[in-house]
Amino acid sequence: MSTRTLLRPALRAARHAPASRTFLSRAKPPHRATDNLNVRRLADSRSDYERDRRAFLTAGVLAGVIGIVYTSMKLKEALSKKTKLDSKIPAETFTVDGGTKRKVVVHDEYGNEIVPTGNSTVPTFPRTIDLSKSSDGLPATAVDDLGTQYTLVGLGVRTVSFLSIQVYVVGFYVATSDITKLQSYLVKKVNGLATTLVSGEKEELRKTLLDPERGEETWDSLLREAGCRSAFRIVPVRDTDFHHMRDAFVRAITARSKGNEKYEDDGFGEAIQQLKRALNRGKVPKTDELLLCRDGRGFMRILYDEKKEGRKELGTVPDERVSRLLWLNYLAGKKVASEGTRHNIVDGLMEFVERPIGTVAAQVV
Repeated sequence: MSTRTLLRPALRAARHAPASRTFLSRAKPPHRATDNLNVRRLADSRSDYERDRRAFLTAGVLAGVIGIVYTSMKLKEALSKKTKLDSKIPAETFTVDGGTKRKVVVHDEYGNEIVPTGNSTVPTFPRTIDLSKSSDGLPATAVDDLGTQYTLVGLGVRTVSFLSIQVYVVGFYVATSDITKLQSYLVKKVNGLATTLVSGEKEELRKTLLDPERGEETWDSLLREAGCRSAFRIVPVRDTDFHHMRDAFVRAITARSKGNEKYEDDGFGEAIQQLKRALNRGKVPKTDELLLCRDGRGFMRILYDEKKEGRKELGTVPDERVSRLLWLNYLAGKKVASEGTRHNIVDGLMEFVERPIGTVAAQVV
């Protein structure tokens, strides 16, 4: 048998055997899921997803902001809407009579003179208050019977936050017998020879009192030099507490004294602590009365009337700087506790200076 015959079966098997892979040959890649993978399509899909996600989140933020703004506006509208008062009590504090603003004064069922506040919770303030003595028999702040009566100059409502939430009604009173001193000081400031102010002079005084710098200078010197006894009557329109009032008073005093060496001594710091201790108490229900009384020397007494026990003294602050800065917080400066209250007080002062010095007190009495 020839060699070719012997090799023929081997050649035939080799012909049908699969081709072996060499380092020079290209192996056919196995079939996998990644064979049909399109990277560009995946990138486009991811981009579309991120775009839709951003649009959805942006729409959610805008909807939330719009909802908050709308709710705030409706809440502010509801809070600022005046509740309908008894027809016998007008809603306005001042009225115009012959071109001149006059304080609205009406009488209650007992014949007492009252002034409307425009607030439904505390609808009126008394035109005059008697501070002759408190229920616990403390001595009077004034030296005579006439001086124990205080006359309302102006009032307003203290509000907080951008929603203008009403916190309390505050009224500024001056001892009736000291109105003459107040008249004289303001009239002489505009016209040293006059006993009353005419229209143009009244407007000049009004601009001075409402000017941030000149108004503060005027009230600061008046409180130090004129010797007028005065008081702020504060009546909450919603339940609050002494700590909130205390902190607000202290912040106002600190803001006005900061950076001024006149208020950097230990005595002033102790006076602030006296104010804090006097107001370190609990709740203040709505319609209760808090009185801040300042005598002619600046000595301040803090009185509280909770109706159940009557009016009582909470504490005193002898340092006149504390009461003066606290008074300025309502009366003058770039920022006051209630701008409406300041304007109302100025309107009340215009009623005083348009009359001859000494006649207002006589008319009140």
